Amino acid sequence: MRFSTDIIEQVRSQNDIVDVVGQYVHLQKKGASYFGLCPFHNEKSGSFSVSQSKQMYHCFGCGVGGDVISFLQKYDNLTFSEALKQLADRAGIKLPEQDDSPQAKAMRDKRQILLDINKEAANFYFRNLKSKEGQRGLEYFRQRELTDDTIRHFGLGYSSISSDSIVRYLRSKGYQDAQIIDAGLASFDEKRGCHDKFWNRVMFPILDAQSKVIGFGGRVMGDGKPKYLNSPETMIFDKSRNLFGLNYAKNSRAGYMIICEGYMDVIAMHQAGFDMAVASLGTAFTQGQAMILKRYTDTVILSYDSDEAGTKAALRGIGILKDSGIKGKVLDLRPYKDPDEFIKNEGKEAFQDRIKKAENTFFFEVRVLQQSYDMNDPVSKTEFHKSLARKLCEFEEPLERENYIEAVAARFNIATGDLRSLVAAVAAQGASVKPIVRPKSGTGTKRAPDDGARKNQRLLLTWLTDEPSIFPKVTKWISPEDFSDDLYRSVATELFAVLEKGEFSPAQILGKFTDEEELTRIAEMFNTNLTQIDTPDQRRKAFHDIIYGVKQAGYERLRSELKPDDPDYLSKMVNGKKELEKLVHADINPDD
Repeated sequence: MRFSTDIIEQVRSQNDIVDVVGQYVHLQKKGASYFGLCPFHNEKSGSFSVSQSKQMYHCFGCGVGGDVISFLQKYDNLTFSEALKQLADRAGIKLPEQDDSPQAKAMRDKRQILLDINKEAANFYFRNLKSKEGQRGLEYFRQRELTDDTIRHFGLGYSSISSDSIVRYLRSKGYQDAQIIDAGLASFDEKRGCHDKFWNRVMFPILDAQSKVIGFGGRVMGDGKPKYLNSPETMIFDKSRNLFGLNYAKNSRAGYMIICEGYMDVIAMHQAGFDMAVASLGTAFTQGQAMILKRYTDTVILSYDSDEAGTKAALRGIGILKDSGIKGKVLDLRPYKDPDEFIKNEGKEAFQDRIKKAENTFFFEVRVLQQSYDMNDPVSKTEFHKSLARKLCEFEEPLERENYIEAVAARFNIATGDLRSLVAAVAAQGASVKPIVRPKSGTGTKRAPDDGARKNQRLLLTWLTDEPSIFPKVTKWISPEDFSDDLYRSVATELFAVLEKGEFSPAQILGKFTDEEELTRIAEMFNTNLTQIDTPDQRRKAFHDIIYGVKQAGYERLRSELKPDDPDYLSKMVNGKKELEKLVHADINPDD
């Protein structure tokens, strides 16, 4: 729907971008902006900037940027209307009725069709499980001791041995092959044509937080490969920012959540009454998933398999939770491998007791670290103590570090004073924290080589948004027509118009554009780093050089676009040249 500019601006203005983004990204204030790890690409140092004054976000790493609406669109994979409605609901704003024009309906239908297809498929797989053909799948669930209520609760199903059963079924419902493929339920090749993505598998529907079916996981019956298969990424399914079981776990009153590895672990835990369990979706735990959990709780217990792979996953998860500002603990399931096995052998009361005794993440890391040393060898034991000291240096808060020094000293029978001295000695040697290996939540966008003309234009736009008071000095020499890049010129036109009226809202200017790539480029225009300026003379020179650079680029554009047969060709060329010559020697001071 084409919402009015007024209603869009009302929603935007009543949803502070720092508050909204802070629900998804752990932000820390640095100077005038807030910074955190970018949720749209993998990085080790926070280059994701959120400006409260501009109501915009921009990543200096991958270049992505926009306003509060476009952030929600990109993060939660929503349409503009869906993101606007979510923010309107958050602010208590009632939106006009939805537009039922063919164009608006077509935009909504594309996403809705995929949701409808997945819902139909979930019903098909569920019914198939109870049919004669699905007997093998039902027996598998019976062997895993799942009740009928649990099977119904999670909508578990079975995909037929036939390689085209879901395709044929969905065709009968009127869906086209291309739509079935787009939903992630089918593939196409020249040999087999359009065929099922899942066959001969027990099926686990994956629901989003609003309980809409967005994808599937399937476990093969027999020895086929891969053992587990998940839906591919689609318009409605991003596995790095969804969690299995979240639609139920978000309503848990436990006060914490437990994240484990597999579908069956979650299902077994829910069946036993532990309704706070969720699982990542066939991928390693990501920061995006951590920030989803942060919306519902401030404490997460990691429950991974007790084998080597599970230990590595737990260590990795600890770092992600720390980066996300979430308190973490680790569940010790030994001697059993996973929650499902533990509950079957020990019962839910014993499992609840393990939850109460969940291990502090620091001591879990220390316990794993200790396994690398021979504590009966004095040399190896000393090296372990030095490793402990290096690890204690990770605590920046002196009181917290002191508390851990005392606890570690007591646990490993070390004199507190000796350990404190060792920590001080290690810190004096420049001990640093080993960077945490973070999830690959995406890849950085490849950036085209920059050129001086565009950089000057970005610098001028950034300077104007940082200091609107310089606008009269800029317009003495520059007009929007001097911006050589088409998009920059469009943005400059909008920006100059609002500044002329004495109004200023960079985020409002973003609302004039809808293309994601354009939004990213515009956000960059308003967030370009100005070169180091320490003195008034450096500031004056930088301002002059930027104005001249923009004017020169505009003149070059004029030269390339003007035709010799234009009646004003000569006068325009001469005037343009004169303006540039004036600028060479002009004293342009942004602070006059």
